Amino acid sequence: MTMDERYSLAFRLYPYQRSADQDANAPVHHPVVVMGGGPIGVATALDLGLQGIPVVLLDDHEGVGAGSRAICFAKRALEIADRYGCATPMIEKGVVWNLGKVFHEDRKVYEFNLLPEGGHRFPAFINLQQPYFEKFLVERVREAQAAGAPIELRGKHRVDAVEVNDDGAVLDVATPEGQYAIRADWLIGCDGASSPLRGMLGLDFEGRVFKDSFLIADIKMTADFPTERWFWFEPPFKSGASTLLHKQPDDVWRVDFQIGWDVDRKEEMKEENIRSRLDQMLGSNVDYELVWSSIYTFQCRRMTKFRHGRVIFAGDSAHQVSPFGARGCNSGIQDVDNLGWKLGMVIRGQAPERLLDSYDDERIHAADENILNSTRATDFITPKSTISHIFRNAVLDLAKDHAFARPLVNSGRLSLPCVYDGTVLNGPDMLPGGPARTRVGSPCPDAPLANGFLLSQLGNDFVLLAICTDAPPLLEEQAIKARTIFVSRSDDISGAFAERYLGDASTAIYLIRPDQHVVARWPSYSEEDVRLALRRATAQE
Repeated sequence: MTMDERYSLAFRLYPYQRSADQDANAPVHHPVVVMGGGPIGVATALDLGLQGIPVVLLDDHEGVGAGSRAICFAKRALEIADRYGCATPMIEKGVVWNLGKVFHEDRKVYEFNLLPEGGHRFPAFINLQQPYFEKFLVERVREAQAAGAPIELRGKHRVDAVEVNDDGAVLDVATPEGQYAIRADWLIGCDGASSPLRGMLGLDFEGRVFKDSFLIADIKMTADFPTERWFWFEPPFKSGASTLLHKQPDDVWRVDFQIGWDVDRKEEMKEENIRSRLDQMLGSNVDYELVWSSIYTFQCRRMTKFRHGRVIFAGDSAHQVSPFGARGCNSGIQDVDNLGWKLGMVIRGQAPERLLDSYDDERIHAADENILNSTRATDFITPKSTISHIFRNAVLDLAKDHAFARPLVNSGRLSLPCVYDGTVLNGPDMLPGGPARTRVGSPCPDAPLANGFLLSQLGNDFVLLAICTDAPPLLEEQAIKARTIFVSRSDDISGAFAERYLGDASTAIYLIRPDQHVVARWPSYSEEDVRLALRRATAQE
């Protein structure tokens, strides 16, 4: 049995069931419909459902798709998953890694540590096949449903047509038992890079498609390679112009070969030709099982806007980047993190609809940052001219012995959360000597405290973080509540918290959003200042 078949049997998580909506005389109304059941769609449904907002997810399949696909999940994605309540099984199943090595031909150029400092609950990355990541999200949905969360997952309910109006959308849905229609106040498109929804609305991507091809091979073998990210430029085994090696759970290894643009994809996908490349790399005496393969092309593209009235796009349906750097699924999870609390507040009447314009503002800012980093990585990995190739190899030669050249080596700048510098919801940054890493717009870094890690205490609300100073336990402003977390010097058990949040300051007040980004910071509490910042962060100013 192939790995694809094993995934299909194990992860048929929401098989087709008839819905009461199919027997209704008119389209049944739902506050939110999510189109697409991949990790971004399920995370969106989970985020909203945990807020108590009824949400229906429609998927043309019955669960997790076959093949490992995304495998690298970054620290920030794990922190978000922890807020949803499903990070622990991901960590337990995943392969934890922080270290990467870069090679040129048969020489190691240098190695890097993505999380050299201590005081974090989660590692820089885990490797975990996407079907497992999705499975743990769906299992958390089931737990939430059992506790009363209004989430519905409908497998084999394919959206065939959408009619959008000022109040939402009407969807025509196909099932094994025929067609029906439903009405949604909000429609969230999470239906992947080929997004049928995007096509139905006549929308498209803008950006670049790079003329090169990469062959993915997932193989099951027992090997003594360390749990690290290994990347070769011009590898000595001649299997491709570059090669990437990662370890996954279940003794599965991911290998990416750069194979060029003018290739016969049908020929390259034949098992004997994939094995020929693997044998050159591993040696003909290594026993392995080929469990999944695919060919992809680097694409760095996005929609001009992610929000189109009552229709909002997230994940690959909104933007695409090259896989090197693990910016695809990780960025999509951050889309959900950004969108969920905003849509929840709008639906509950706590914020005006214009709050959702900030989703466009902030996540397009993030998409452009990811596209810039992915484009630079692609240009370095696949030089397009003789001069570019000479420059690339000169940098690699220098980097072996000279630290100044190592930042120029680009085998894929690995995913980091975006800092929303200068975006519309930001308040003032008034903390003299405050650390740059926790400036306004930044995602909050974790830190160990006497009563547990900081991020696990922030939760899903607005929070006032009062450091060595006073503030009210709770502030209410126009139906928005901001609860206070007090941290004293004695709570900072390692000194990491003070380094990350105080810097040269002796006291501080931070206002933090539900997605754990910093709204504003001051040296001391002022009710007027905090109220103004809270109104700005919810688009009421």
